[in-house]
Amino acid sequence: MIRSVLFLLWLGFGMIFVLPWFILWSWLTKNPELMYAVAMSVVRGSTRIAGAQLTLEGIENLPSGAAVFVSNHVSNLDPLALLPAMPRRISVLVKQELFRIPILATGMRMAGFVPVNRRDREAAAGSLEVAAETLRGGLSMLVFPEGTRSPDGHMRPFKRGAFVLAIEAGVPIVPVSVVGTQYVLRKGSWKMRRGPVTIRFGPPVDASAYSQDRRAELIARVEALVAAGLPESQQPPGASAAASAANSGQ
Repeated sequence: MIRSVLFLLWLGFGMIFVLPWFILWSWLTKNPELMYAVAMSVVRGSTRIAGAQLTLEGIENLPSGAAVFVSNHVSNLDPLALLPAMPRRISVLVKQELFRIPILATGMRMAGFVPVNRRDREAAAGSLEVAAETLRGGLSMLVFPEGTRSPDGHMRPFKRGAFVLAIEAGVPIVPVSVVGTQYVLRKGSWKMRRGPVTIRFGPPVDASAYSQDRRAELIARVEALVAAGLPESQQPPGASAAASAANSGQ
């Protein structure tokens, strides 16, 4: 539990004593880049304290322009591991409840994060419109299309929102496979264990080549590519065959 306490203390210190000064700087300069960079340094430190031994694979697959990064989701540690791994500032579709946290909410808004109310379909559709404008403005998005963390580590079917967004904005989708975070920080527990974490960026899929009518094809393709980067213990049933088909279609 010592590791968990240090993790929470580190994040709390960063949010209370560091972030406000850089929020003020961003407000004065009208530029959130320095605030974001400092926040990512704090987050990167938190994952080290948590015990995540991070390995990145497939960095060469990252496109130069805006993209939608689509990842499996097995742990609360996933966004903390993923965001600092990106080579540039990136936006995130974040559940609305997190925007109730003082200071953090201000920083997320200034960084261009987009709140999502998953219980209100109309409000969620409005969030997708905001996210599409964010993408058109050149800022990439990170989405966990399963909607919530997997209860057993196995990847669940993807919801359509991220794919509607990518087709609407005409940007590529980068499949991301996260392996190992569920052992460092298990769902329903705050006890952290030291262990390897791998983030694999797969080859981008051109969403502009798909219409909304063909959205199901795009979802199946990206699901298979994300599954291809996961060990068998995290793959959904039938993923191996689908992944092989997706890779052969690249």
